[in-house]
Amino acid sequence: MAVYVDEIRTWSWALPPFHRGSCHLTADTEAELHELAARIGLHRAWFQPKSRPHYDLTPAGRERALEAGAIFLTAREQILRRRRDKG
Repeated sequence: MAVYVDEIRTWSWALPPFHRGSCHLTADTEAELHELAARIGLHRAWFQPKSRPHYDLTPAGRERALEAGAIFLTAREQILRRRRDKG
């Protein structure tokens, strides 16, 4: 069981100048996801349960997640892993 972050993506349409891109925090289980999210200071209200359960992270949040033990997997690798696990 593990928690994952993907690559930072920048969005050209993002209007706020403070927006420097984002990535996703996902996990093998929702319990693991919420536990790590709480440890790095994310609010449960930021949880996004639709499609694939995740939290969006800023670059600083991504660094906190990696320091807390999250594993880097590209977005594509995460999708392939999910499909394989659902098998």
